[in-house]
Amino acid sequence: MNKNEFLLTQGNVCRHLYFLEKGALRGFYNLDGKEITHWFGFEKDFVTSFHSFITGEAAVENIQLIEGCTLWAIAKETLTELFNQHHDIERLVRIAYEKYYIRLEERYVNAQFKAAKERYEELIQQAPHIVERVPLGFIASYLGISQETLSRIRSRF
Repeated sequence: MNKNEFLLTQGNVCRHLYFLEKGALRGFYNLDGKEITHWFGFEKDFVTSFHSFITGEAAVENIQLIEGCTLWAIAKETLTELFNQHHDIERLVRIAYEKYYIRLEERYVNAQFKAAKERYEELIQQAPHIVERVPLGFIASYLGISQETLSRIRSRF
């Protein structure tokens, strides 16, 4: 798939779990016409709209490619059949779910208790590849700050 294409758009049900072989993408919400990035996916990540995929409800998020991507998709029904036949696959997907939950909790804690500068410092320490590969506007949105604030923070490094 090509850069800027959408893997999923808000309002559609996500029926696949994807393995990202190559490239980068992001999950984001639209809030009053403003895009709020809440996660990034890179090589070797499993990606999906977890809530929509698990519940079968319409997605409230969009998944957009930041770079050209090579993805492998598996339908939920097929995955469920594989779970029943191969417990190693069930374990692998459980680990992907756990990683997603941990990331979600870390984001919540960071948003609640850390200043913008601390959130940026943590990002460059824990995930420098994001700063290298993702446009600044998406990073600012991910950190919950304006692009101008991000520029001021970056100028101090």
